Amino acid sequence: MTEPSYLTAVRESYDTVAADYVRLVKEPAELDPVSRAMLAAFAELARPLGPVADLGCGPGKVTAHLAGLGVPVFGVDVSPRMIELARAAYPELRFTVGSMTALEVGSGELGGILAYYTTHHTPPQWLPTVFAEFHRTLAPGGRLMLAGHVGNGEHLRPTRAYGDHPVSYESHLLPPDRIGELLQQAGLVVTTRVVQEPEDGVKRQAGTFLAYKPR
Repeated sequence: MTEPSYLTAVRESYDTVAADYVRLVKEPAELDPVSRAMLAAFAELARPLGPVADLGCGPGKVTAHLAGLGVPVFGVDVSPRMIELARAAYPELRFTVGSMTALEVGSGELGGILAYYTTHHTPPQWLPTVFAEFHRTLAPGGRLMLAGHVGNGEHLRPTRAYGDHPVSYESHLLPPDRIGELLQQAGLVVTTRVVQEPEDGVKRQAGTFLAYKPR
């Protein structure tokens, strides 16, 4: 399959900002209590089910956090520079370059998938493809946690980010109900949905979904 054009912008942008991203983005232990609790809940659900893929892992901070909770996790990211930084920081873990639109994972191989603040860069018309890959690669009973920015359908085109570097990616802030619908249409069962309102300097709503693939 030909790579979607939006992935080029995402790859080039995160290659550009990678070093400052590591410096500026919070460690998982510094996240708000609700976010930490959702990651802990996902870890407990997915830990006994088999390998877990952290998709859009960036420099590996959340991947390492899950590993510290006993999860057999590996990271995947479209940015080669992010993967380089992740491998350097956490040499005991596995990190690979890849895309959520076409995962190099066999059908039914994963006990869990974490998509943590990654899918908002995916144009809405591509989300069914991404969510179909989640369904394909999860084992029956496998767990998904998807978290990210949500909104009322806003389409954002930032020009600079993370240390004032130029970026060309876009962000698509879908309503939580629409994300839930798309997950269900992909054959995943949503069990939990949490929407957090902006506070403490955070500019946008955040939505977190827990789901599973039926047996």
